[in-house]
Amino acid sequence: MEQQNTIKKEGRLTLVLFLATLIAAFGSSFQYGYNVAAVNSPSEFMEAFYNKTYYERTNSYMSEFVLTLLWSVSVSMFPFGGFIGSLMVGPLVNKLGRKGTLLFNNIFSIVPAILMGCSKVARSFEMIIVSRLLVGICAGLSSNVVPMYLGELAPKNLRGALGVVPQLFITIGILVAQLFGLRSLLANEEGWPILLGVTGVPAALQLLLLPFFPESPRYLLIQKKDEAAAKDALRRLRGWDDVGAELQEIRREDEAERAAGFVSVLRLFRMRSLRWQLLSVVVLMGGQQLSGVNAIYYYADQIYLRAGVNANHVQYVTAGTGAVNVLMTICAVFVVELLGRRFLILLGFSVCFAACGVLTAALALQDTISWMPYVSIACVIIYVVGHALGPSPIPAVLITEIFLQSSRPAAFMVGGSVHWLSNFTVGLIFPFIQAGLGAYSFILFGVICLLTTIYTFLVVPETKGKTFMEINQIFTKMNKVSEVHPEKEELRDFPPRALGL
Repeated sequence: MEQQNTIKKEGRLTLVLFLATLIAAFGSSFQYGYNVAAVNSPSEFMEAFYNKTYYERTNSYMSEFVLTLLWSVSVSMFPFGGFIGSLMVGPLVNKLGRKGTLLFNNIFSIVPAILMGCSKVARSFEMIIVSRLLVGICAGLSSNVVPMYLGELAPKNLRGALGVVPQLFITIGILVAQLFGLRSLLANEEGWPILLGVTGVPAALQLLLLPFFPESPRYLLIQKKDEAAAKDALRRLRGWDDVGAELQEIRREDEAERAAGFVSVLRLFRMRSLRWQLLSVVVLMGGQQLSGVNAIYYYADQIYLRAGVNANHVQYVTAGTGAVNVLMTICAVFVVELLGRRFLILLGFSVCFAACGVLTAALALQDTISWMPYVSIACVIIYVVGHALGPSPIPAVLITEIFLQSSRPAAFMVGGSVHWLSNFTVGLIFPFIQAGLGAYSFILFGVICLLTTIYTFLVVPETKGKTFMEINQIFTKMNKVSEVHPEKEELRDFPPRALGL
């Protein structure tokens, strides 16, 4: 009976856990989403500023090619910075801790926010380009560290729900940028520096508030070897004193990992015991970005225009699509523990596959059948719903769950690198794919959605409600290794687990 009460108490969303989640996600994940969308609306005013600044310096205007190239560099610096940030995850979280890394990361938001806000006054478009790189580094770190931090703070029965919260704040960030980016608000000649500089506000709030909340208990116990601090952190997070059972579970994870020592990215690729986990991360993170989610947003304005939406009203329809994205991600927070991670990924990618297929047909027939443009709009919204339910939020949750403490930072570095390189690649080549294939571009994305669905169905197990050690046992069987680490004899006593597929 006492054990049952313990489980109930550990499963509560306490005020400390709730506020830590809110501050971590708002201060970091929100900025990622905000900076993805912030440059879209004011692009014509910013390009005019680039040209005007160049004219003031040289007494001549840029050629169209140079202006397009400079703008492309400004936009693509963000995912490139994200890739650099992903490479910094492992060293920083091991040295500074999860909370410490998030606090340090605010430098990469506050400094560029000031630079972007002052760029017009300083007559320097170079400040914007450098700032886009810096906020990209901020996003690259936060997109990996926030899910890791929240996954390690949460009790196992809330891990999925709290793991989806970062993605929720990314979608809220996109929506807020779309709303601030309305012509009547900040997407105008006077307002765009303020629109870009707003990103520093959540970072400043996080810098002030996050120090009052606990560091990851797993980091404190396993890496810092500070049992008293880990116990105190768990007590604050769980809201009660008897945290012995959870401390014991962390110790067992530590025992399982001690023989392995620190796992670098290079070692991660060589470890047979982590083969299927690593492949799953690469497939899911690659599938998330290469499934065409950014292309859908890129193409949405044209679809709305061809469907007869007034050019001045497209910005409102786009913001409406952003609102649908937020709403469906909120749904994912509540259903992830009910339906499970695996089901949401299968459902999400299947919906995206179907939407891509119908969208291709609708775009091809748009000029011949009068009502086809409305089918195109429906496909865009259905695709956004599908992606928000599974492919967007769940992969980062799974990285936290399918790797143990010593390999988790390296796994996030790999997952983050795949995420940002895929993002960068789609942004770079989609205009060329669109020019070459037109309406048939989405067949390519549909195929990627289908392949990711098949892989998930065949390989990815359900992790809902399992401890990190139990999940590791599932993959131990899949990787055909006798134990997590053969050197540790005591691990032979772990009960065998069903594959859970």
